[in-house]
Amino acid sequence: MSRFRRSVAEHAAVVADLLREVPVPTGELALADALGRVLAADVVAPIPLPVFDNSQMDGYAVRAADLTGAALPIARPIPAGAAGAPLVPGTCAPIMTGAPVPAGADTIVPIEAAVPDAFPPFVTDRTRPHDDDARVTLPVAAEVTPGAFVRRAGSDIAAGAVALRAGDRVGPRHAGLAAALGITHLPVLTAPTALLIATGDEVVAPGGELGPGRIFDANTTLLAASLAEAGWASETLTVDTDEPEDFAAALRAAVVRCAPALVLTSGGISAGAYEVVKLALGAGEHDVEFGSVAMQPGGPQGAGLLDVDDRAIPLLAFPGNPVSTFVSFEMFLRPALVERFGARARTSTTARLAEAADSPAGRLQVRRARLGADGVVELIGGAGSHLLGPLAEANALVLIDPETTRAEPGARLRTILIGEIQ
Repeated sequence: MSRFRRSVAEHAAVVADLLREVPVPTGELALADALGRVLAADVVAPIPLPVFDNSQMDGYAVRAADLTGAALPIARPIPAGAAGAPLVPGTCAPIMTGAPVPAGADTIVPIEAAVPDAFPPFVTDRTRPHDDDARVTLPVAAEVTPGAFVRRAGSDIAAGAVALRAGDRVGPRHAGLAAALGITHLPVLTAPTALLIATGDEVVAPGGELGPGRIFDANTTLLAASLAEAGWASETLTVDTDEPEDFAAALRAAVVRCAPALVLTSGGISAGAYEVVKLALGAGEHDVEFGSVAMQPGGPQGAGLLDVDDRAIPLLAFPGNPVSTFVSFEMFLRPALVERFGARARTSTTARLAEAADSPAGRLQVRRARLGADGVVELIGGAGSHLLGPLAEANALVLIDPETTRAEPGARLRTILIGEIQ
């Protein structure tokens, strides 16, 4: 059985190479469903924005050349959503914000600049007839910029221009622009499916009954939630046996059934006598290697390709302790999903350590911690890979490099945010 010893960077590169060959699925999703996903292609504006010249203000549409200081007759009003008649030279038309600028007009004078600075009654009360004698005094041409307060067609986005770019993550502002352009669906990277495999005859699904020596399965939920946060779907296979032949048969059947883009196991890869994943997959039928990475927690790792019906499927094998599983996902799988599939990247920063911390020589230690708004990070709990309580409390992972055996208070350490700073 092939065994490896790798640094964290070396194993991360192996994982990235495995995922780099996985096809990236794309599809057209409705705007609401596309939120949070990454655009797979440029989106071109099918129409200009604005679609037509329209008024930026409530006021009067006028020809700038007609602003001589004399009172102008008031034409019929133009509400938003209605096209007004062409403007007769020497007149002005009451116009509402967003209404089309009538042909013949080139400027909008805001109502506040008119005398009187309120519309006549027939404008505000549609039950009143038009007053042919109504007039308004507007500023002279020298006081007005021709074209003022007119939003020109296409001044926001021209028809045929790229409105949204491939690689952008769709948020409310992107969806709003698409809706304004009349677009109902967006081309996005869709969710690949990972097959999650929980191993060991000691694990019981949450809600089940615990017998002697049994534990609830936290890893499947933890990994499924992490994948969902990264934009992936998942299916779960529980193999409640430590017999390698039974495990291999169940794995093969599940891969044939759901055709996953990735297989992800937890447990069964350490140095014990009943490490079912290692025993079932490390015998040479598949191109999967097992070994150790210079990291604590999460030292035992496996990676390679499953050969199922002439299809090579990437497989990552994580250790079984829940914190080791979580740290392995964050250190190895998430970066590959960010690079290849547009998953959300974690924010990485440098923080000051609140208290001293010892760390094993030659290993990257990853500790659970709370990062405060002051930039100081406080370690939570010990280094044990079974301590889920501190993981739930943490909003950060602190990395102590392999060359450091003791980090002193105030040391500046790389810190990865996994939650909100409060």
